[in-house]
Amino acid sequence: MAEIFGSDAFSPQQIADKVEAVGVAKAHLPAVPTLMLGVLAGGFIGLGALYFTLVVSDPQLSFGVAGVLGGVAFSLGLILVVVAGAELFTGNNLLVMAWADRKITTAELLRNWILVYASNAVGAIGLALVVYLSHHADMNQGAVGLQYVKIAAAKTALPFWEAFFKGVLCNLLVCLAVWLALAGRSVTDRVLAIVFPISAFVAAGFEHCVANMYLIPLGIFLKDSVAATTNIDSASLNWSGFAGNLIPVTLGNIIGGSVMVALVYYTIYRRDRLKC
Repeated sequence: MAEIFGSDAFSPQQIADKVEAVGVAKAHLPAVPTLMLGVLAGGFIGLGALYFTLVVSDPQLSFGVAGVLGGVAFSLGLILVVVAGAELFTGNNLLVMAWADRKITTAELLRNWILVYASNAVGAIGLALVVYLSHHADMNQGAVGLQYVKIAAAKTALPFWEAFFKGVLCNLLVCLAVWLALAGRSVTDRVLAIVFPISAFVAAGFEHCVANMYLIPLGIFLKDSVAATTNIDSASLNWSGFAGNLIPVTLGNIIGGSVMVALVYYTIYRRDRLKC
């Protein structure tokens, strides 16, 4: 009866098989759909970040409560990516499993990553511009805009190695969320699988490169109107600071997702098959 109604999860071995098969399909997807799905993913993650910022801008919430509730809200982004369908750079670090199993080439892997990363940036920054023009940041008497600038300024002020290791830990959890979601047989399964790893990384303050493609540009757009009336140190909040954050965070995300999830599970579930 459980199998008829689809309430049983896929096993870890079956998840590994699915991750590899999906990786091959993603690597062979034509450029135009890849780019369009990448733009969607950038926007989806930006919507999750928007929801997160709205929650944590409430000064009445304690540190822990704000982090957990904000993390649950941010989960909207990956839920949209996984359920609605989109191409997200951090999740696509799992393509390394198919690459390690020699099902896709290095050129195909890098092609996917470059196209998806660039289109994620277009979607996230584009959403940031639309949100800025909508005056969404004026909500709660400007507290939302103030929170955006605080978040963005803190991110651009991070030292290289701190941003790198926060990126490692972030994508470890993001790729585990994708891995767990692939175990589910229903939308409900997938949503529940996503919420806990994603809310954990957000509450812990880890760094996600695509989320930062939304949060930091929006902080830059709002900087002049917000920072001038507060004591926020926004000296690093500029396009140079944006690049200075993205580089270590992106590298850390690649290590966290590709090495600590994809290659680890490849070694456990796929490596012996290749030898045969």
